[in-house]
Amino acid sequence: MDISVQLYSVRQHLADDPSATLARLAEMGFTQVEPFGLMDHADMLREQLPAHGLTAPSSHASLVEHEDPASVFATAASLGVRTVIDPYVDREKWDSEGDIKATADRLNELAGIAGENGVRVGYHNHDFETRPIFDGRCGLDILADHLDPRVVLELDTFWSAVGGTDPAELLGRLGQRVQLLHLKDGPFAGSTAEQQPLGKGDMDVPSVLAAADWIETGVIEFDDYTGDILEAIAQSYAQLGEYQQGARA
Repeated sequence: MDISVQLYSVRQHLADDPSATLARLAEMGFTQVEPFGLMDHADMLREQLPAHGLTAPSSHASLVEHEDPASVFATAASLGVRTVIDPYVDREKWDSEGDIKATADRLNELAGIAGENGVRVGYHNHDFETRPIFDGRCGLDILADHLDPRVVLELDTFWSAVGGTDPAELLGRLGQRVQLLHLKDGPFAGSTAEQQPLGKGDMDVPSVLAAADWIETGVIEFDDYTGDILEAIAQSYAQLGEYQQGARA
């Protein structure tokens, strides 16, 4: 599993000094990053990623509601992005199977457009897609029932747990439909500002990793953090490396 970091975690640092921020991530050992708001940051990424020896094999970008998704995929391809992931579909659209199927239909349509540009489509969850409200199954289960094989999932393991679905069990159900993970930690109840480096919160990260040895990329992320976010990311990077070493032992 490759290790990446979601740049949303360092959004303020990135806005203030993108070069210094990416340089710091590279110094930690990262070779991959996952941008957010791809179209807003494309010019900066085109200049700064190669300057710091970084690549972006995956990126978040609005797709389902975008008026010109082909332009997003073309931009992604030009930056070396292989997977473009829609990070959010309104929580109100996860309460009925009909609405979930409509989202799947749109993602399937987008998969064809993405393929014309040599990239693929993914979807990333929050807590509301993982509530077990469909006879014990969650919205991601229903979504996967209707997805084209070309569409992949990026499971946010923390939000899955917060939503009430054990991420390791969900990985067992979704299988290789999931190709990327968001890895974060903290208390399951409380604000995002209480998130912590991996190994410091309620998440059982080793069980998640053990449940899915096929994962392409594990992406470290913080939605928020009250301390030094760069130091917290460095701690998570080191801890994830220890988890991986333990799994290989």
